[in-house]
Amino acid sequence: MNAASLARQSELDQALDAQQPSAALAEELFAVADALAAQPGLRNALADPTAPDSARRALAGAVLTGRVSQAAVALAQAAAALRWSSAADLGAAIERQGVRAELALAQASGSLDLVEDELFRFGRVVDADNELRGVLGDRSAPLADRQQVVSDLLAGRVHPVTLSLARRAVTASARTYDLTLGAYLNLAAAARSRAIAHVVVARPLEPDQAERLRAVLSRQVGRDVGLQVVVDPEVVGGARVRIGDEVIDGTVAGKLEAASRQLS
Repeated sequence: MNAASLARQSELDQALDAQQPSAALAEELFAVADALAAQPGLRNALADPTAPDSARRALAGAVLTGRVSQAAVALAQAAAALRWSSAADLGAAIERQGVRAELALAQASGSLDLVEDELFRFGRVVDADNELRGVLGDRSAPLADRQQVVSDLLAGRVHPVTLSLARRAVTASARTYDLTLGAYLNLAAAARSRAIAHVVVARPLEPDQAERLRAVLSRQVGRDVGLQVVVDPEVVGGARVRIGDEVIDGTVAGKLEAASRQLS
């Protein structure tokens, strides 16, 4: 993502952060994103780079006022007034704010760690179950039916924000389900200004091992790091760590593979 896109994203983040977090606001932002996805003409008009920013803002207000809260209208107007690379980027930006609104609600109640952990664990469940992954990713099936599958699995067992986001991830069309949950987890980490370290180990880490690893990685990247640990006996020993695009492979399997490449 280029600097201009990051600047637009940051400006919209600030607009949301000025609002009181609520499940209703998140729902409304998702509804706006869905409306834009379903109405290409409206989406294109709100993202039209040839139209004045004020005209796009006014159009968003005219279309949405009375249909959603004033807070949601203000967010949509702020998004429409920015210049996006494509109309699809506008919809994605509003979708992102819906996710951030859910996460802000969890953070305000002190439940963000729990939500993050539950989303990660559910993502691992989906990733390990070919049938479930296929059901959730089957876009020929009604969306409501696929979301109901998530509700049947999670309702009453997880935090309400976890359930809401796990259901919302089913609507993603540009990414797989697990990648969508991964994007949500990155937003959760960003809410606390910390990095996410994906750690693959041969055996579960003891609490003191996890804490030492977290401390080392935090010093390396210069900010707090949260661990997402996956156990995979095939790594043989050590740990494979990924933080963003950086991969640190300290596994026996990784070292053997590297040695084999050098000899070939």
